[in-house]
Amino acid sequence: MYIDADTIIKAASLLAALGALVGAVIAVYKVLESNKKQSEVIKAIQDEQTIICYGLRGALQGLIEQGCDGPCKDALTMLDKHLNKGAHKTDL
Repeated sequence: MYIDADTIIKAASLLAALGALVGAVIAVYKVLESNKKQSEVIKAIQDEQTIICYGLRGALQGLIEQGCDGPCKDALTMLDKHLNKGAHKTDL
């Protein structure tokens, strides 16, 4: 079998195409893994913020029970609305 320049060019182009395909698959895999890690971090932050909001709600409620009116009542009302809206969100 005789190997000429045309055969070498075809083999090189085949190897280049396979290399590009493997590179694309690896890039997609890395993006998916990165998104997965970011989703886990975001979920942890959301859980922490939920705890902070309920703690703030309890503190505001305690202040109102002790007679602090005005901004405390307004803040508690706004926080309750925010928490209620967030509790009734539907993820599609």
